Amino acid sequence: MTFRATVLTLYPDMFPGPLGASLAGRALSERTWTLDTWNIRDFATDKHRSVDDTPAGGGAGMVLRPDVLASAVDSVADNRPILALTPRGAPLTQARVRELAAGEGVILLCGRFEGFDERIFEARDIEPVSIGDYILSGGELGAMLILDACVRLLPGVMGAASSGEEESFEQGLLEYPHYTRPVTWEGRTIPEVLRSGDHAKIAAWRHEQAVNDTRLRRPDLIERHGGASQAPPSGARRRDTKADLK
Repeated sequence: MTFRATVLTLYPDMFPGPLGASLAGRALSERTWTLDTWNIRDFATDKHRSVDDTPAGGGAGMVLRPDVLASAVDSVADNRPILALTPRGAPLTQARVRELAAGEGVILLCGRFEGFDERIFEARDIEPVSIGDYILSGGELGAMLILDACVRLLPGVMGAASSGEEESFEQGLLEYPHYTRPVTWEGRTIPEVLRSGDHAKIAAWRHEQAVNDTRLRRPDLIERHGGASQAPPSGARRRDTKADLK
């Protein structure tokens, strides 16, 4: 099944952007996923192709009109979830990304100006999503981030199916620190346990490091997932011994 992505935006020329390179770009060329962009302005009804108007009640900026947005959404709506990029949305999580990647695809509605007329969320089944506690000029970069997060999870995109299993957020923890050659660099040496060849000890060390880093940098994850009490992954699973560092 091909993962289908549709983006509703005022700036379709921004796509595919970075999604046309690296893993996502190769997967796009191989049609592991497809990308369609629609210009919201094409759904305006006046000669000026207006998509926004002044805020009711006064205030700075402009607000995207619900009638124009609804026409754009209705033109592409199907069984796929519709996500609207807005700082008022629920934070995107890796669990939600996995749900999206396991489905038929996603429709992404990119905000601009002061945001969306709230009635669009009352009238249509649209999920407001935020990619972080900061403000961007529009939702396009957020849409790219969501698509990149989804595409890399599609079968065959990352190569080995286990590539993403121990990454940050997958187990409710930040990922453990990584090292590679040279063994010694500027007087700093790769931890001995990683060169021991004892995969059970390596798994335990990595889990301990992940818990410690998460407790220090993201204590909210510890509280949310109980990460400190999680057992190490069954990571005594042996990897290619040629990768062991001596």
